[in-house]
Amino acid sequence: MARISQLSEIHPSACIGEGVEIGPFCVVGPHVSIGAGCRLHSHVVLTGHVTMGAGNELYPYVVMGTAPQDLKYRGGPTRVEIGDGNTFREYVTVHPGTEAGGEITRVGSESLFMVGSHVAHDCLLADHVMLGNFCQLAGHVRMEEYSVVSALSGVHHFVTIGQYAFVGGLTAVKRDIPPFTIFYGSPGEVRGVNEVGMSRNGITPEQIKCVKSAYRRLFSGNNDQLRQLEQLEAEPNQERCVAILCSALRSSLDGKFGRHRESLRDAGEETWTPGRLGQTFEQARQIS
Repeated sequence: MARISQLSEIHPSACIGEGVEIGPFCVVGPHVSIGAGCRLHSHVVLTGHVTMGAGNELYPYVVMGTAPQDLKYRGGPTRVEIGDGNTFREYVTVHPGTEAGGEITRVGSESLFMVGSHVAHDCLLADHVMLGNFCQLAGHVRMEEYSVVSALSGVHHFVTIGQYAFVGGLTAVKRDIPPFTIFYGSPGEVRGVNEVGMSRNGITPEQIKCVKSAYRRLFSGNNDQLRQLEQLEAEPNQERCVAILCSALRSSLDGKFGRHRESLRDAGEETWTPGRLGQTFEQARQIS
């Protein structure tokens, strides 16, 4: 049975799951669905078309589903979809998609959104991602599984942040971040392999060793990156993590301004099918 404060305004058409807790001064609109076991502390606003899975926790002043900050938006019934087990700290905002951008903003499961972080329209976030305090994602950003963007960083629209990548604080991210790497500074640059993040989240020592070897070839200042990439791509029996790294670099190089998804924007093409979300690393790398 749901526990709902009498001081909150819940539309009778909203779908409220078993065991949901809604504290005082929350507003839940008619097209909102909240999964079992979610908790809304207080002063949370869920409006528009928002679908939320089970076990999410929303702290005060979280806002989801209000109109996106895109002048091309025409008021359509675009959506926000949230997975399971996420934590949204105070003042987090998540905007729905736009008609031209796929009509959906999607967040996976088991992720942490720290105070004041923002997920803009048409973003696609996989499982186990983390946004630091006051981190801002522009529209159409893609974050792959186990990626992290640290506090006070801003991510340009149509950027892809690869799986297991780590973006340091106060960083302006204007181009795709390769999987498994550390990116920070002003200007932002790839500066290492995210060995700690990989080892904490199921990547084997042998896989890490292979990625580090590929990194030295691809990002050494004395090497021609394109030639090294071509050589790595041509090697037989390539390790899976290295294949993912090479595929991501190739996509960025073939994209526009170093952003693969930017090259597809005029066609309105979606680059991440819904089935990709929620998959394990093993499944994801088989696709890649």
